[in-house]
Amino acid sequence: MSERENQPVPEPDWKDRAHAIVRAGLGSVPIVGAAATELCQMVITPSLEKRRVEWMNWVAESLKKLEEKKQLQIEDLASNEAFLDTMLHATQATLRNSQEEKRKALRNAVLNSALPNPPEESRQQMFVEWIDSLSVWHLRIFVLLANPLQWFNDNQKRPPEYFMNSSLSDLLTKAYPELNNQRPLYDQIGKDLFSRGLIGTENFHGTMSASGAFANRATELGREFLKFITAPVHGA
Repeated sequence: MSERENQPVPEPDWKDRAHAIVRAGLGSVPIVGAAATELCQMVITPSLEKRRVEWMNWVAESLKKLEEKKQLQIEDLASNEAFLDTMLHATQATLRNSQEEKRKALRNAVLNSALPNPPEESRQQMFVEWIDSLSVWHLRIFVLLANPLQWFNDNQKRPPEYFMNSSLSDLLTKAYPELNNQRPLYDQIGKDLFSRGLIGTENFHGTMSASGAFANRATELGREFLKFITAPVHGA
């Protein structure tokens, strides 16, 4: 037997196996099998792989910066089961989402999970699920209502001046003019945020004092969620 024949046959790596499984499954579908396989090879797989690589590099670089600032030790994360669970859930969610704001929120969730004193594990999982299932407009409106004056400052916008009466609906449309004539959308978002216990009101149309619209509307749970999806103070 030749030396070449004695050499072990290389085992396929996980990507080879994944591609083989997907292709075998798609190829077995009658009529559309070949077209679906081509779609997977040309569109779906490259796009998902690009998202995965970008995400992993993004998270790794951010964790490295936190380590450089002496906020964590990356090697300790290998035994942190809560962090690993959050990391896996966030990774799955980011593959399903292309919106930059949601991907940033997921990255921040991972970073905050890695830091000392994160939320309890079940809350971490719940928060990641909320980032995944809520729309970008849910997150935008929640962040605005959690601290309106801070939002206007962060976005370098002048807050509206109310001399007598105001309303949250007016505040929303002043912050986001594109929400004009979108009352059914933001009314439903208000109900969704309220039902999850993130804000303390679901009615954006009640008349309030001139300063009332600028009151922080986030509940205690909402503040915890906001902190979890916000970049660490000294983070990357």
